[in-house]
Amino acid sequence: MKRFLAVATIAGSLIPTATQAIDLPTITLGVQNAATPNEVSTAVQILLVLTILSVAPAILLMTTAFVRVVVVLSFVRQAMGTQQMPPNQVIVGLSLFLTFFIMSPVYSVVNERAVQPYLDGKIDQAQALTEAVDPVREFMYGQTREKDLALLINIAGDDQPQTMADVPTTTLIPAFMLSELNRAFQIGFMIYIPFLVIDMVVASVLMSMGMMMLPPPIISLPFKLLLFVLVDGWGLVVGSLVKSFS
Repeated sequence: MKRFLAVATIAGSLIPTATQAIDLPTITLGVQNAATPNEVSTAVQILLVLTILSVAPAILLMTTAFVRVVVVLSFVRQAMGTQQMPPNQVIVGLSLFLTFFIMSPVYSVVNERAVQPYLDGKIDQAQALTEAVDPVREFMYGQTREKDLALLINIAGDDQPQTMADVPTTTLIPAFMLSELNRAFQIGFMIYIPFLVIDMVVASVLMSMGMMMLPPPIISLPFKLLLFVLVDGWGLVVGSLVKSFS
């Protein structure tokens, strides 16, 4: 009985009564006058960082192999005529992981030259940004056609660059994207040819049999899927995409 009363006394002491005040956390936001220029500089830096983070996914995707990969995989789906199979989520997810696979050597260099030295305090922010951009610029420059680069340089009215370092990043990125779209459409054209041949053969057979009212894509779709599976189509497409960046 005494043990029960002791436990009840301890439990009662842990439960707040109506007369006891309960401390609740609060959050206060406000704008105050800056006392020193350093406070203004810090606020501006935070604003710039938040702005960069909001557009960081687009910057990372447009300066990597993602553009070519996702466009080619979309062409494969359209050429087979499977409508929404694979779904867009699968196409984008596969494109992202293939992009990470292709860009892993570049990001390893970025981590070695920029990220780790900055975390160790060996270099400052400006040096880390420069060291991180250089490997990405080298990758983009190697995949950019001279024709596209010359087009953007002429539009911008810049002088003809003598080396890669003379090409502005704001000019290199759109030139790289144009080159990626051009190569992706070239690969898409090659992908369409065998499926187009199957559609033409099936349409000719249906016309010769007098079945003009039967849509050829309905009959040709199983044959296209069978052909794609027999030749290991996904392996061929992914292998060709990865090798195209070497």
